[in-house]
Amino acid sequence: MSSRVTFFFLSFFSVFTCIKVSSHDLSLLYNFCPNTTTYSRNSTYYTNLKTLLASFSSPNSSYSTGFQSGKAGQAPDTVTGLFLCRGDVSQESCRNCVAFAVNESLTRCPNQSEAVLYYDECTLRYSHRNILSTLRTDGGYTLPNLNNIPRNQQDRFRDLVLSTLNQAAAKAVASSRKFDARKVNFTALQSLYGLVQCTPDLTGQDCLRCLQTSINQLPTERIGARLLLPSCGSRYELYPFYNESAVTTQTTT
Repeated sequence: MSSRVTFFFLSFFSVFTCIKVSSHDLSLLYNFCPNTTTYSRNSTYYTNLKTLLASFSSPNSSYSTGFQSGKAGQAPDTVTGLFLCRGDVSQESCRNCVAFAVNESLTRCPNQSEAVLYYDECTLRYSHRNILSTLRTDGGYTLPNLNNIPRNQQDRFRDLVLSTLNQAAAKAVASSRKFDARKVNFTALQSLYGLVQCTPDLTGQDCLRCLQTSINQLPTERIGARLLLPSCGSRYELYPFYNESAVTTQTTT
């Protein structure tokens, strides 16, 4: 099979996979539970954690901006946390994802004082430490597509992926939402889509550091991949995995 035919098949497969997966946006992608500090169900920390999580899933939360942080309780039982919704999702989708994450959080990392839960449309974090406005790059997770770019196109594809995501990163760090999405032409018939995002409470410098870490760890020989970190994430695909009509997508020929 020629590389052109193979590439077309892989591109078609990636779109088919996207359609199939889109109905399961609330499925957990990965949860990070360090298991360094625990709490008991009758503790003050647990009460504070439930209070904080309830505030995130309340009707008054900041679903329109896609980001909210907060804390509950006093030291030494203070809980800090945040949620971040993907920059292109609707207010309703953000609310649904956060509510789902809150509902799952206490069973995914039971009795653990710190947790990060990654979903396709949102991330939920909480900790006994102060995580607000703080860069965090441990506890990451890579999700590569199982299919590779044809070998004779991998060098050009890698350069395109890295340049596209680095351009997106430069744009994101200068924006208040710390988000950018864009597409570029890979072939005459095929576009590459990229997206980067940080938690908006980071400084521009910390956001850039986080995104550079994420981008540089991405496997670029695949037809798609994402890398999730507590403070940021990056992703590229050969199909429009984000809502193009909801964002001002940067397009490059």
